[in-house]
Amino acid sequence: MKSIDLARGEIISLRGAAGHTVHAREGTLWVTEERATDDVIVQQGQSFRLSGTGLTVVEAFSDASLTISAD
Repeated sequence: MKSIDLARGEIISLRGAAGHTVHAREGTLWVTEERATDDVIVQQGQSFRLSGTGLTVVEAFSDASLTISAD
């Protein structure tokens, strides 16, 4: 499990992360996956399982702490 702290507006990019789970430990995250029709908002305490095999972008809407784990 990898823990990451992001400041508001900061982003991380993931490629080929299908099957990994993004968990918002603190703050609010915006998650968008290449070729997905909808973006996802992940709030503190919530998780989202990635399904895209292309590029995934995660942006912090506020200062945030998240983990990314392989399931």
